[in-house]
Amino acid sequence: MRLFGLIGWPLDHSFSKQYFSKKFEREGIRIARYELFPLEKIANLSALVQQTPDLLGLNVTIPYKESVLPFLNELDETAHNVGAVNCIKVLENQLLVGYNTDVVGFEKSLLKVLSESGKSEANSAFILGTGGASKAVAFVLKKLGIPFKFVSRNPKTENEISYKDLEIERGRPSHPSILINTTPVGTFPRIDEMPSVPPDFFRPGMLVYDLIYNPSETLLLREAKSHGCAVKNGLEMLELQAEAAWEIWQGDR
Repeated sequence: MRLFGLIGWPLDHSFSKQYFSKKFEREGIRIARYELFPLEKIANLSALVQQTPDLLGLNVTIPYKESVLPFLNELDETAHNVGAVNCIKVLENQLLVGYNTDVVGFEKSLLKVLSESGKSEANSAFILGTGGASKAVAFVLKKLGIPFKFVSRNPKTENEISYKDLEIERGRPSHPSILINTTPVGTFPRIDEMPSVPPDFFRPGMLVYDLIYNPSETLLLREAKSHGCAVKNGLEMLELQAEAAWEIWQGDR
């Protein structure tokens, strides 16, 4: 049996297990299964791999997309440049190679929603959060030539601002055309929460992209929509990154 799975902590609600289980059934893949592997500490990854000889691939979710790096034997070029991993391929002798398929999923999804909303280009973007997912988003924006800043509760670099700074940014002519939430704030079951974005920060025509998929419409997206913004949740990105991970796991290397 070919085994794949997801590591993270906690793993109360998993898109990946449901997605891959349905994929295996739909495509008649009978020699594979997908399981959840909640790891209280990322240091437990080595033991998991040693104790699970059938394991061929893993997805990585919060909070380990960055902290998993020291436990890998190799990174592909994109994952190295991003500085975060959400996909691991287990080679012979239990060698672990890290990839970042969030980049693939986000880029394809963003280009699609920009095209659908009539935005062939964007003047700038704000990224809410500075975790592993934000690094993949930043990588894509840089690749597409879209200037961006991170919004953090504790800004530490010149390219990071605080949520309070959004009060200042909202009045500037260079108001960003894209706002992307990479934080878990608003995820089920805490659906009555949203990042601390001032209500009048939203402007008609702005694209607000929330990487959260459950619920399908977060409080952030509802607020943005009420101000005339185009909105997008993270489901499509998740589906695209999952398929990219499957291609990696099936490849020769």
